[in-house]
Amino acid sequence: MAKRWAQKHIYLFFLLPGLLIYVLFMVYPLTSAIGYSLYSWDGMVKGVFQGLENFKVVLTQNPYNIRFWSAFRHNWIFFGITFLLQSTLGLFFATLFTREKKGYNLLQAAYFAPYTLSMVVVGFLWLLLLNPTWGPFNKGLRLIGLGHHAKSWLGQTGTALYSIVFVNAWRWLGFPILVFKAGLQGISDEYYEAAKVDGANAWQAFIRVTLPLVLPNIGMVTILTFIWIFNTFDLVFIMQGSSGNPYYSTDLLGTFFYRTAFGDSTTGGEPGQTGIASAIAVLMFLIISFVSYFGIRSLRKSEVEY
Repeated sequence: MAKRWAQKHIYLFFLLPGLLIYVLFMVYPLTSAIGYSLYSWDGMVKGVFQGLENFKVVLTQNPYNIRFWSAFRHNWIFFGITFLLQSTLGLFFATLFTREKKGYNLLQAAYFAPYTLSMVVVGFLWLLLLNPTWGPFNKGLRLIGLGHHAKSWLGQTGTALYSIVFVNAWRWLGFPILVFKAGLQGISDEYYEAAKVDGANAWQAFIRVTLPLVLPNIGMVTILTFIWIFNTFDLVFIMQGSSGNPYYSTDLLGTFFYRTAFGDSTTGGEPGQTGIASAIAVLMFLIISFVSYFGIRSLRKSEVEY
């Protein structure tokens, strides 16, 4: 019986290594963060159990609540602009690349190439390009007569966050292009022929045929983008440094968590607030889980079949 059971469940032995890695690097840190958030901390030394006090501090006590809600708003700005760019430009280029024309494969590879780069590489690359003194971006503006628009893009409160958002969109754009292209290639030509017979023009065919059938791809990319944006840390940290620009106008939840956990006297409290940082991490997890769950439910309801 033991031999038959082993033969029938042999797949468990192949799943075990992946399961162990998942538990070690995903489940254990998550459960640890939940536990840490319920205790007071003296630096790296765990103190007494205090329930939800750390969450109360993050959400209601100055300066943590100001920093938290500001970072939360920046995350939504980050996500909103990225969503608009990837949904419009991504779908536009994907539609172009489905056509068999000379040079399109090369362009597709060029758009996808930034996605293969490390965020560290992308961040340092754009730090050089956006340098206010000798950066090619400002020099290009001066060269074409738009020198009055040249500025310190990462050094001003009004432009720093949006500059990083567009850098992130530049790096990310190749992924939705490939996903949307795969969805477009899965649409049968019969649907377009039927729409043409019914008198639909190109725009009407796109609205009535293409968009509904590619909507699951758009929804999937949107959910993945949301998860990625609400976990973003490296690009913002690299392009803004450890201290950030004035009044933390580029702070996201990820960077706020880091500065709280590993020491930042500008928060107004003691450096290295492990319990408060863990509470921030748990709140990030709850936000991502809540939105992702209802996003997936909504996505399943919106699927159509012709």
